[in-house]
Amino acid sequence: MSGIEANFDGLVGMTHHYAGLSMGNEASMNHRGQESNPRRAALQGLLKMKALSDMGLVQGILPPQQRPNLPALRQLGFTGNDEQVLSKAARYSPLLLSNLSSASAMWTANAATVSPSADSADRRVHFTVANLNNKLHRSLESVTTSQILKAVFSDQNYFVHHDPLPQHADWGDEGAANHNRFCGEYDEAGVQLFVYGRSAFQYGITSEHYPARQTLEASQAIARLHQLEETQIVFAQQNPIAIDSGVFHNDVIAVSNRNVFFYHEQAFLNQQSVLAELKEKLAHLEQKLITIEVPASQVTIQDTVRSYLFNSQLLSQPDGSMMLILPEECRQNANVSAYLQSLVASENSPISKLHFFDLRESMRNGGGPACLRLRVAMKEKELAAVNPAVLMTPELYLRLTDWVERHYRDSLYADDLADPQLLTEVYFALDELTQILDIGSVYEFQR
Repeated sequence: MSGIEANFDGLVGMTHHYAGLSMGNEASMNHRGQESNPRRAALQGLLKMKALSDMGLVQGILPPQQRPNLPALRQLGFTGNDEQVLSKAARYSPLLLSNLSSASAMWTANAATVSPSADSADRRVHFTVANLNNKLHRSLESVTTSQILKAVFSDQNYFVHHDPLPQHADWGDEGAANHNRFCGEYDEAGVQLFVYGRSAFQYGITSEHYPARQTLEASQAIARLHQLEETQIVFAQQNPIAIDSGVFHNDVIAVSNRNVFFYHEQAFLNQQSVLAELKEKLAHLEQKLITIEVPASQVTIQDTVRSYLFNSQLLSQPDGSMMLILPEECRQNANVSAYLQSLVASENSPISKLHFFDLRESMRNGGGPACLRLRVAMKEKELAAVNPAVLMTPELYLRLTDWVERHYRDSLYADDLADPQLLTEVYFALDELTQILDIGSVYEFQR
């Protein structure tokens, strides 16, 4: 196996709370108003990162964003010192303060869409930061996300960074959560699957109950920016039934790794045509698509949404065999658990191992293992150009767990977001984190 697919996980922020801000994300809405534990959330995420690193995989860390977002509150006309701004915003609208305090940037599957150098005409790795304009709390992330990615992938000989698409619903872009790539080896040319929920400029079927966040036009624009050939691109529409069932991103119902595609029977509109196009284009690259279609008769869409079966990480182990990194909820769901056991027991299955992780704090806000990571396929020389301070090691794990234990609260409600002491805690913690991860000045505060 040549080339590397690194996973860069978002570190859960100190204002992690349950506000139910994400319409269409049923886990997020169902836990609104409940008590969160930011410390446990961050430690759960770090433990998963360390486990993958210990398995021999390249694992990186991306820092949380500054929240509450004081610059945005000031832009909206709230004046005075920091404490006064928080107090005025809380009196005006607790929901607004909650939006501007969300720790949702931890779900780095939405940070950007990434195309490896093997696919791009200029032979560089391309990043397009997602605009996330379907949700207020997420639409505020792109500026800092761009600064963080540029601090981690800074060498312009290897990495290209594109600005977010225009902040308009017609260009709605949710990042890698709606993107899959198929290949033989990670450093070989592949086929990229862009999944969208609706078209802005064409009539067609779309969801009725929950919003379709990604547009076809946004996906097409990213493919152009990344200098991809038509023969290496497939566009597929999400099944509207799936979106209305709570599948707000494609990574809630499908996941890929190399030439293996693991997906639900009801994932896509015109599913057989999508698979046929993938197979044909991969065949031109002398690769065979291996499909694992999960039948609705065994695992319903409702089962997938409750368990986040497909929001797992499908990863290649050092020996080339594949494994699934799954949330504990998959083991607790009877239908999903039975299916998984039959999957790994099958002689023809490319997936041989299952690893379950307790990510309850993230799961209750609507994000599982795959939501927490951004995949970046690279060559050895490109990996060597990545900021080494963000790559997981046993020493970094100990340092970050100590940092979390010292700075994070173990209980948080939405009402606590107006506490000026919380803001002070965030400032001091992030100031220290920038030094640990050597990412420079990516935040807009002065200690």
